Amino acid sequence: MREPVVAAGAVLLAFAGAASRTASGVEEPKFRTALAEGGLEIREYAPVVVAETVVEGDWRVAGNAGFRRLAKYIFGGNDGGKKIAMTAPVSQRSKGQKIAMTAPVSQERSGSNWVVAFTMPSEYSLDRLPVPDDPAVKLRQVGERRVGAIRFSGIWDAQRFEAKTAELRRWLESRGETAMGEPVTARYDPPWTPWFLRRNEILFELTRRLPG
Repeated sequence: MREPVVAAGAVLLAFAGAASRTASGVEEPKFRTALAEGGLEIREYAPVVVAETVVEGDWRVAGNAGFRRLAKYIFGGNDGGKKIAMTAPVSQRSKGQKIAMTAPVSQERSGSNWVVAFTMPSEYSLDRLPVPDDPAVKLRQVGERRVGAIRFSGIWDAQRFEAKTAELRRWLESRGETAMGEPVTARYDPPWTPWFLRRNEILFELTRRLPG
């Protein structure tokens, strides 16, 4: 059974270069919703830039270590000493596949290794970001995406993760959509947020439909 995701702050993807803001002022992605039924959606995201690093260990240890390393970069650990704003949510996926859908913080697994990533704020292009001081931190452009999503509140656990993932898969299949790779899990709120107010999501990248 896969582990549930770790949480922290960052952006999913900015649609057409624009971003929305939470009540706390943290940037979130602005996306186009192609279809919505209750807490289930099909979304379209535009390209973004991510800062990412590879960390070894179990999912929790790697997530925390990767988050700290990337946080140093956005808090001034770069060639200009520039501070880069945090965004939301945090997401995680297992490795062994293309990193299609990312978030301000994402995580993917390869054996005992994980790729942890922050999505950069929508104001930045790849050539405008400062170079990381730490050579283990890499900057990369991620292309546009079609994504299936399910939104829910509460606390993560393995049983709930599996149930929500299965629900999303069934819904996507009923709409003639094909999910690619492993699910992405995303959290939008810090750990001190009351469990009943937390916003969680599971997402799948979808194959592109041909016009016509």
